Amino acid sequence: MDSLAGLVSGIVYYNAENGYCVLRVKVEGHKPLLMGDRDEVVVVGNLPQLTPGESVRFQGQWTRHAKHGWQFQSEFCEQILPATIEGIRRYLGSGLIKGIGPALAKRIVDTFGTETLEILDNQPQRLLEAPNIGKNRLHRILQAWQEQKQIKELMVFLHSHEISTNLAIKVYKQYGQQSLAIVQNDPYRLAQDIYGVGFKTADKLAQSLGLPEDHPSRIEAGILYTLNSMSDEGHVYAPQQLLVEKTAALLGVPAALIPPALDRLAKNGKCIADNLIVTIPNSKQKTSGVSEGSPPYGSSVWYLTPFYYSENGIAQRLSALSQAEPIHFESAHLGRIRLDIALTDEQEKAVQLALQYPITILTGGPGTGKTTCLKALIQFLEANRKTCAFVSPTGRAAKRLAEATGRPASTIHRLLGYSPKEGFKYHAGHPLPIDFLVVDEVSMLDMVVAYALFRAIQPGTHVVLVGDVDQLPSVAAGDVLRDIINSGRFPVTKLTRIFRQAEGSQIITNAHRINHGEMPLFSTGEDSGADFFLFPAETAEEAGKWVEEVVCRRIPARFGFDPRQQIQVLSPMYKGEAGVHTLNSRLQSVLNPPSTQKTEKILFGQLFRVGDKVMQMQNNYDKNVYNGDIGWIKCINAQENTLTVLFDRRAVEYDWSEADQLALAYAVSVHKAQGSEFPAVVIPVITAHYMMLQRNLLYTAVTRAKKLCVLVGNRRAVGIAVRNNKVTQRFTALDWRLKMELEKD
Repeated sequence: MDSLAGLVSGIVYYNAENGYCVLRVKVEGHKPLLMGDRDEVVVVGNLPQLTPGESVRFQGQWTRHAKHGWQFQSEFCEQILPATIEGIRRYLGSGLIKGIGPALAKRIVDTFGTETLEILDNQPQRLLEAPNIGKNRLHRILQAWQEQKQIKELMVFLHSHEISTNLAIKVYKQYGQQSLAIVQNDPYRLAQDIYGVGFKTADKLAQSLGLPEDHPSRIEAGILYTLNSMSDEGHVYAPQQLLVEKTAALLGVPAALIPPALDRLAKNGKCIADNLIVTIPNSKQKTSGVSEGSPPYGSSVWYLTPFYYSENGIAQRLSALSQAEPIHFESAHLGRIRLDIALTDEQEKAVQLALQYPITILTGGPGTGKTTCLKALIQFLEANRKTCAFVSPTGRAAKRLAEATGRPASTIHRLLGYSPKEGFKYHAGHPLPIDFLVVDEVSMLDMVVAYALFRAIQPGTHVVLVGDVDQLPSVAAGDVLRDIINSGRFPVTKLTRIFRQAEGSQIITNAHRINHGEMPLFSTGEDSGADFFLFPAETAEEAGKWVEEVVCRRIPARFGFDPRQQIQVLSPMYKGEAGVHTLNSRLQSVLNPPSTQKTEKILFGQLFRVGDKVMQMQNNYDKNVYNGDIGWIKCINAQENTLTVLFDRRAVEYDWSEADQLALAYAVSVHKAQGSEFPAVVIPVITAHYMMLQRNLLYTAVTRAKKLCVLVGNRRAVGIAVRNNKVTQRFTALDWRLKMELEKD
């Protein structure tokens, strides 16, 4: 192979997913004749992420590009420290070392010259001799310098095994100085411990290191990956036969190797087996529990350990709460509730049940008066000096609940006093000191969070579970609201009457039509007060163009909504011209175009720009931001390698290595919008989204709109969604466990 050494002068292109780079390199030393008079050459290849100012030695071969001429195709690179004053200055000021920007780099190099890097390694305290460097800054610089050296070593190792290196910083943050040893000796740990590292990445590394396909650790990792993948689809457990089939297919190994690995995982506490009779999801009738007949996948099922204890714990806790002595009120209050708020018979029944029974469920569609019930309940409880707490699964849903009731509301984690180090302040041993608890948007509640909530409630506290069972279930594993209702253990009130003020809204009228299997009625341009429109599009490309036109121009022009703050695009799919990813790129370029006044940075393959609307994609308890929270990028700091996001005027700082927790949010999936409400919603509905066109998905999307709903697509696609009432069933057994608890009682 040919060799080439030089200074990286610019990054033309970098793909964070596979490490493919296009670099401009200023050649040092001997120049090949084919370069002519040029000092710079283009280098391409799959390389560690390099920074302008770094000195690198490449090995590979020269190739001639039809358009761009001679290029150097690198197959391996070795990063070497620069030797010239200019090279050192550019190297330190490139943003590579947190805390050192171009100005500080110049002051340091002006002070120490070519000895700068040697001093950083061997006499770091001498940096105090440079102007404006105090002890605090010195500590930060030295910590970043040591981290960067180890990260570079890790990057080179990963690159040598053809693994993308954009996760090296995350690996280092997780394991510190043990990073390289863990990556070399137990690569599957990465998939379990680090967000953004999947099983396939870890498996590729393990295979490159020579681990056999039938190695026990590979099979165990494959099982855990399969169980986690199924939980991502909402399943709480997996039937053994299905789990064996999926894992064997994933790993390409005989199915006989899977059961022994399951037993090993069970002994290590990673998963738990149980016996249930189950049917295949997607059937109209799901049964779980013991019954006659042979189930499709047998009776043995497997849980990831947290899900097993959560499902059992919820069943036991709800059973205990339901048997507690209810709060005593004077009998006169129960005969007829006399309040300032007028209630229908079904609303009054709902409030009476909430007062009579420790656990009740209130469900119903939009405009049916669930909030009115809660306001009446609040009046009654406050008149009787009872304490009541209001919670929702997400911050946005909690904010809506507070606005609707006029009372403070919080997320479940905040109510329970969660902290990353201490865990939950309130739990079974230290329950919440309240008389009533109202939990809103329970359809969003997943199994693990539900268990944390219910075990913190002391017997005697009344719990009112409020939600719309016809909406999509939780993003995470479980179908808590549906299972609690299906258990038949608790009083349920389903509100059905649409009130007069809601009848004037086509959004609410059409939501109920969709839920009843009827086509929505669309407004025309001449309709006064019209709030529900269809813009015709047959293809995904047409829909994408229309979404941009409607969001950026037509809605603002006619209705005055701010396209950045008040209009939200909801798509059923992530991929395609009308999917979340492409629509975000379209809308970003129009609503937040590039500018010399706006810093931008490509991180994990996504372009982020100051002013961008972004969404948190996972719970981060350390930062107190949660899956689905929407914020705005306030600052991108190239010197500190951080970006700052404002969530409800609260600034949250992210290292660049944490940026994969964020995604552009001009368009989001319908699932991610659960619990939120927006003044205007735009929804692409086309036949290309056929696999996702379901009634409850369209119903959920439409009910996110408060004042205006615009569909972009065609009537055929809308009809497919309206007629498709096959609720995707999940492998859950909470309903059965609740019934079994009743039999025990």
